[in-house]
Amino acid sequence: MRLMRVGEPGSERPVLFAADGRHYDLSRLTEDIDGAFLASDGIERVREAAAAGSLPELDVTGLRVGAPVGRPGAILCIGQNYAAHAAESGAEPPSLPILFYKAPHTVVGPYDDVLIPRGAVKTDWEVELAVVIGSRARYLDSPKTALSHVAGYTISNDVSERAFQLEQSGGQWSKGKNCETFNPLGPWLVTADEIPDPQTLHLRSWVGGEIRQDSTTADMIFSVAYLIHHLSQYLVLEPGDIVNTGTPQGVALSGRFPYLAAGDVMELEIDHLGRHRSHLAAG
Repeated sequence: MRLMRVGEPGSERPVLFAADGRHYDLSRLTEDIDGAFLASDGIERVREAAAAGSLPELDVTGLRVGAPVGRPGAILCIGQNYAAHAAESGAEPPSLPILFYKAPHTVVGPYDDVLIPRGAVKTDWEVELAVVIGSRARYLDSPKTALSHVAGYTISNDVSERAFQLEQSGGQWSKGKNCETFNPLGPWLVTADEIPDPQTLHLRSWVGGEIRQDSTTADMIFSVAYLIHHLSQYLVLEPGDIVNTGTPQGVALSGRFPYLAAGDVMELEIDHLGRHRSHLAAG
């Protein structure tokens, strides 16, 4: 299933985007697609209601598409999880996952504007597979059970300001990762049953219509299952949390492409998960 949220920021409505191309209103089942919905077997309740034909159809023409998960509790991000990206960043591939956080206020919809912050000179794009947690994960025994805690997947753009991240960092990356609008997400939450192997997905990005990134999740250093198991040894993953799993080579940090400027258009795509299109604007 593909779940989404439509409407103005703060007033999004939960929606099922069905295989027949129609949209169905989920407001009778839940106020939002969020951690509480996922923790209360929300996906199964939607599945049952859809099978019973009890969901009202909704015309979404002209409605804004929001992020598919309402204000996540945590956005956990993995750095340098593709060897080629680590190399273009001037680093050796990590022997253990690198973890950093993004704040919930960075999340916007997949077609919303991305704001270049004041004083920024090196704003960059990063297409990533985002994992949405569906059930609490704490001290998991092995990676073999990790994917059972996944509600689904979506596309994330881990937008970064490299001067803030690396030159004004004070020793860590948060300044360059947490600027307003720096995590476009969506358009859908595709449930885990539709993505039986998250390590077989093709992901791409474009700027101004020119290809920038073109890779596959098979090239991850640490798989989705490994990451969830690993993170559960250090923190508790809760329903609605998001794990950004890293970006492949082809970012501006490589020196092969110019950094973003107001007026640019970023497009991101991952097999089965849809496509982003974000305009850059001055913040």
